[in-house]
Amino acid sequence: MALTSSPDPELRSPLLQSSLKQSEAEKLTIDDMLQKHCGEFGWWQMRHFVLTSLAWALEAFHTMVMIFADCEPDFRCLGPGCDATAKNVCGFEPGSWEWVGGLERSTVAQWGLVCGNKFKVGLVQAVFFGGCMIGAGIFGHLSDSILGRKGSLTVVCTFNALFGCITALAPDYRTYLLLRLLTGFSTGGVGLCAFVLATEPVGPTKRGTAGMSTFYFFSTGIAILSGIAYVFRSWRQLYIASSIPSILFLILVLPFISESPRWYLVRGKINEAMKLMRVIAKSNGNHLPDGVILALDEEANSISSNDQNCKEEPATNKEAITGSLIDVIRSPLTRIRLFLAVAINLLCSVVYYGISLNVVNLDTNLYLNVLLNAVAEMPAFTITALLLNKFGRRPLAIGTQWFSGLFCLMGSLMENTGIWKIMRMICGIFGIFGMAGTYNLLFIYTAELFPTVVRNAALGSATQSAQMGAILAPLVVVLGGAFPFAVFAVCGIMGGLLAFYLPETLNRPLYDTMRGMEDGESGWRGI
Repeated sequence: MALTSSPDPELRSPLLQSSLKQSEAEKLTIDDMLQKHCGEFGWWQMRHFVLTSLAWALEAFHTMVMIFADCEPDFRCLGPGCDATAKNVCGFEPGSWEWVGGLERSTVAQWGLVCGNKFKVGLVQAVFFGGCMIGAGIFGHLSDSILGRKGSLTVVCTFNALFGCITALAPDYRTYLLLRLLTGFSTGGVGLCAFVLATEPVGPTKRGTAGMSTFYFFSTGIAILSGIAYVFRSWRQLYIASSIPSILFLILVLPFISESPRWYLVRGKINEAMKLMRVIAKSNGNHLPDGVILALDEEANSISSNDQNCKEEPATNKEAITGSLIDVIRSPLTRIRLFLAVAINLLCSVVYYGISLNVVNLDTNLYLNVLLNAVAEMPAFTITALLLNKFGRRPLAIGTQWFSGLFCLMGSLMENTGIWKIMRMICGIFGIFGMAGTYNLLFIYTAELFPTVVRNAALGSATQSAQMGAILAPLVVVLGGAFPFAVFAVCGIMGGLLAFYLPETLNRPLYDTMRGMEDGESGWRGI
């Protein structure tokens, strides 16, 4: 009797089976492709990460140079009408004293920013961070859109080198103020562009540790700057010396840095993204199969939910997917995240920059104190990086802020005399130790809270908020006494409380689009 049943699929012609397999392709997100085929943190990512993160040292130079350039130098008496034991020159007879190191020692000596004009020192520092706030918002948007991550980094480093060198030629206080505003405008985009560009090509299980490691470069930059400032005692020479590395970075480093494959993907440049992923796989000693193509997370989620194999499609360019802060605010999922990230970044920045700038009030060796603060940050990065994947982002954000707040509270209760002067300095070191861990953790945390299409815009808003905190920090420091430490303590404790309301992002995907995030997070409770 003849068999009428359909033939077993396994008995089909081998040629037919081969043809079917070739017609099927696997669509993967960037995270999946890195994990399965390219490598999460191989030689390519290591080289790219180090080169890109060097920009953080440049940001440290342009930001912290104010500690040395705007410091009040020592004075010496020349005759009657001067008290050598006084803490400042207010009330001294003209001609009875002089600045140690001459008028070129700092801007304070150059333009007499003491006594009734002391507020102008804090104003310069606040204006710089105001420029950072504006620049972070603008370059955060541009790096998500037309310029890209690498293009934006190129522009801000060029501006930094230009404005930094011109600042050394400032003839008066008003010009100096304007140039610091412009330098802040470009500096505000350096860190966020470098951070995102360095971490986006890294796989999900290595991204947290890599992100924490970017801040070693910032702390190292501060430590190097203290040495540069010790050699170049003139504030004009110091500005030139601290700007030259930006020129070297543009010439020697940037040509060897690649654009982010995630930016290529969301901009619809599939060919460029696939080409870069093949380079990453080859450099890491791996092979990217021909039947694998990149897809946005919303496409991958759709395929996964329908349990279908997608047919092979040529890796052609598609229409760019864009997003803005309006999309972030419109979505209930991301709106509360943005509000909390902005508030925590502001409070954290008041403490971090406040303690850094407050060294001028501690009556200790300025160069040594800045160096110790920079060195104290590095173990904080190591400890936080080691604990990041064990305890998660939220517990560390809470714990590090409270740790810093506790030591700042202790510092506010101590006198600035005798042995207590040293104890207060130690409290400041432990305070910046804890807040340094929070400050770089917030970059990772914020980047993971938002999808690629709006990541830099959201990170730019958080950075703007941090710059607002940095604007307030020098105004608090100028008041002196125990008040700054008390303010830092309150900010640290409040920041820890707000962190309770953020969702945990440990082992969560790094989403590409708003829709992809909403679909992926729809089943996750506790948001």
